[in-house]
Amino acid sequence: MIKKLFRQMLATQIISAMTVVLCMLIDSIMIFRFLGVDSMTAYGLTTPILLVFAAFGSMISAGIQVMCGKTMASGDQKGTNACFTISVTVASAIALIGTVIVIVFSDPICTLLGAGEPGPHNPVFGLTKDYLRGFIIGAPAFILSQIMVPYMQLSGNRARLVAAVIAMTVGDIAMDLLNAFVIRWGTFGMGLASSVSYYIAFVIGIGVFFRKDCVFKFRFQLFSWKRCHQLFYEGIPTLINQISLVLLTFSLNKLLLTLGGNLAVASYSLISTIGNLCYSFSSGTAAVALTLATIFYTDTDKTSLRQLVKTMSVYAVVICGIVTLVMQAAAKPLVMLFTDQQEAIDMAVRGLRIFTLSLVPCALNTCLKNYYQGIARVKLSMVISVCQNFLLTALAAYVLSLFLKVNGVWSGYLAGELLTLTVITVIVLFRSRKSGAAFNADAYSMLPESFGAKDSDCFECSVTSMDDIVSASQSALDFCLEKKLPSKLSMIIALSIEEMGNNIVKHGFNDGKPHMIDIRVALVDDASILRIRDNCKRFDPVKYMEMHNNDDPSKHIGIRMIMSLVKNANYVNSLGLNNLTLTL
Repeated sequence: MIKKLFRQMLATQIISAMTVVLCMLIDSIMIFRFLGVDSMTAYGLTTPILLVFAAFGSMISAGIQVMCGKTMASGDQKGTNACFTISVTVASAIALIGTVIVIVFSDPICTLLGAGEPGPHNPVFGLTKDYLRGFIIGAPAFILSQIMVPYMQLSGNRARLVAAVIAMTVGDIAMDLLNAFVIRWGTFGMGLASSVSYYIAFVIGIGVFFRKDCVFKFRFQLFSWKRCHQLFYEGIPTLINQISLVLLTFSLNKLLLTLGGNLAVASYSLISTIGNLCYSFSSGTAAVALTLATIFYTDTDKTSLRQLVKTMSVYAVVICGIVTLVMQAAAKPLVMLFTDQQEAIDMAVRGLRIFTLSLVPCALNTCLKNYYQGIARVKLSMVISVCQNFLLTALAAYVLSLFLKVNGVWSGYLAGELLTLTVITVIVLFRSRKSGAAFNADAYSMLPESFGAKDSDCFECSVTSMDDIVSASQSALDFCLEKKLPSKLSMIIALSIEEMGNNIVKHGFNDGKPHMIDIRVALVDDASILRIRDNCKRFDPVKYMEMHNNDDPSKHIGIRMIMSLVKNANYVNSLGLNNLTLTL
């Protein structure tokens, strides 16, 4: 089920990762095509500010994925609501404060970004300030839309998420064209168009949270500084990642101004914008990895975590490998969407082709970074972020620029990603040798030997029919008896699999869609834990029995019997999956 779940989440996560990128791409095309090199230079200089807002949104979003992944996996509804309340409150406060700061200090901010001093002979300054003024209006929707994404993913509302992104994209294109040909408000109008499109996405998405069946509830009385600290702590690796990107963009802008002037900065802005669209594939894959890693880690599911590392790596290489080949072929047509100036085309096409060679190692690094964040290896995740998105890439770009000039800057991305992947591999190799474990694909999962149940103490299988359930029940019984469990306990485990599995097939497999049930028996310490996971319609047997506790005892016999035999039963629906955990 891991591969299937990964595929189901991947498409919507990639699309949601494009939420910010699409507006930036559309603005870049419109600005370069209709407003010229100076306006594109101004837009490129504002990128660090856009990334700062994206950094806070991404930090909170990642904190949500980790914190809510833990609370939902453990069935802690109060903790889930607290996370929702805190994230909405904090995101709103950051958006408001950031908006005020940019409005009040717009002049010194533009100068700091490299736009120079205001004056009649420096049009770039005014253009930079205008774009910031237009963009900042949409900052609240920009950040709040980012934090809606993990909630909609966790609750299985993927269709609404896709609709919001499509509406945002269409709206931005329409308003950019309106600005370019009718209103003619220049870079301010382009920034304003992005702002309005973010509000469109926000309005479409927010409807999910007012539905009665929404699992996330805003309860201000649940706000606590302790949980707020936890949310920030879980998102710190992502914040470090985004801050590193801001520093890298700022540094390379300065370097390119020295090497090639405004044309080089404009080309860099163009390459970064197209590159960010390419990054959506790796960041989308990595976002799925973060969510699943957190849930599986909380569930101490070693097998699923190992499978996750292999699955995300394969998808990262295949998808980004295809994107790389496409970009090599389509580089010139894409660049020509932005400009018809031959010098700019030549520089940008050459730079884009060099830059996209870094996509595959970047995807591997990003997936591993998010995976390590999900399994609580926060320091390692932060080290990867700094190496990948600033330190090694900036250093490589500077060194290579001494020999290759502007082309050396583009090559710095590939060199930086390869060096980062080498650092990760060295850390994994060192840990493997230290622990005496084999250096293989599983070694990259970085799980301690003491984590979860031993492989030999786990029974796992997937079933798709009544006959499969009978076989799984018998196999689980044989496994338990082989492990010297009492015969009565072994029979209860086998009976639980048969009764609950048959109930799922009978009531959940009747909608004509393909379904699967994952069964896992783990022997941990003095307890036997049975987890049954399915991708059918939502059904909580624990709550169901509470509601029907006083019914005729002859009704609901199967569920009633199982619930009376187990020590503890916990149900949670996450990612559109039913997860029932029975402790015996």
